[in-house]
Amino acid sequence: MSVNFIDYVKIYTKSGSGGAGSAHFRREKFVPKGGPDGGDGGRGGHVIIKGNKQLWTLLHLKYRKHVIAGNGVNGAGNLKQGADGRDEILEVPLGTVARYADSNEIITEIIEDGQTSIITPGGKGGLGNDHFKSATNQSPRYAQPGEPSIEQTVILELKVLADVGLVGFPNAGKSTLLSVLSAAKPKIADYPFTTLIPNLGVIPYRDFKSFIMADIPGIIEGAAEGKGLGIRFLRHIERNAVLLFMIPADTNDISKEYKILLNELKEYNPELLDKHRILAITKCDLLDEELKAEIGEEIPEEIQTILISSVTEEGLSSLKDALWQKLNG
Repeated sequence: MSVNFIDYVKIYTKSGSGGAGSAHFRREKFVPKGGPDGGDGGRGGHVIIKGNKQLWTLLHLKYRKHVIAGNGVNGAGNLKQGADGRDEILEVPLGTVARYADSNEIITEIIEDGQTSIITPGGKGGLGNDHFKSATNQSPRYAQPGEPSIEQTVILELKVLADVGLVGFPNAGKSTLLSVLSAAKPKIADYPFTTLIPNLGVIPYRDFKSFIMADIPGIIEGAAEGKGLGIRFLRHIERNAVLLFMIPADTNDISKEYKILLNELKEYNPELLDKHRILAITKCDLLDEELKAEIGEEIPEEIQTILISSVTEEGLSSLKDALWQKLNG
C-alpha cells in the first residue's frame, strides 16, 4: 500500500506553439486581383490538470516525466483556420496543488470533481493577413507568426481532503481509532511509524450522516524542520477542518506533549492553529477511576478533552458528537 501512495511528482511540461497566420490572396479565374484571404493559425495545445474523485494518489503520474502538447496548425487561404494543437490532460485526485518548480508559486488547486485548470498554456495562433487590410493598405502581405510554446517544470502535490485530521506522536492510537470508527483497515502494530501514508476512513454518524477522518503519520519533535517523516505528512493536515489531537493516557506529561504538538504545527504553518481542535486521551481502558481523576488535573484547560478507549469503545459516541458539532457548528 505504502509503495502505491504517491503524493508528490515533478513533471516537465511543454505546451504547443501556435500556428502561423497565412499571408494568402484570393486567386480565382475571374478574380485575378482578389483581396487577402489568409486564415488564422490554430492555438497550441495546453497542458491541463483535471480533478477525478476516483483517484487517491499521484501514482499514475510517477513515471510520466515529460508531457508535451501538440502544436497548432498554420492557417491557409480561403480564410481557413488551422486546427488547434492537441491538449494534454492529466487527471489528478481532489486536493492536488500545482506549483512552478523554479519559484514554488502556486498555479492552481483542484478541489472539485471535473474541475480543470491550464497549468502550461499553449501559444496563440497568429492572425492571417485578412485582419490587416485597411483603407490605405488593401493588400497586406503580412501575417502574424504563432506564439511560441512554453516549457516549464511543474510540481504536483497532493494534500488529502478530510474533515478531521488525527494529530499525535507515533503510536498514539490513531490507526486503531480509525479502524474502530470506520471500515478502514490501516496497518496497526505497537511500534512508531506504523503509518507511513495517510489513511482515510468514512465515519458513520446519526441519521445516515458521515464525515471523513484521516490518519496521518505521527509527528515527532522537529517534524516541521523535516525530521522523521517531516513535512510530508504536515501538508495533509492543512486540508482538515478539525484537528483531533491524540495523546495516550500513559504519557508522562500530557500538557507538555500537547504543547509540543501545537508547536510543530505552528512552526510549519501558523494558520493551522486557527482550526477547531479537540483532545482525545487514548488507551483509557488502562485507567481506574482514581487515575482518570488525576489525569483530569493534567489536561490543558483551553481545549475540549474527551477520554476514550478504542478497545472498549469508551467515549467514542461522545467523541463523534463533539467532532460533528465542530464540523457543523
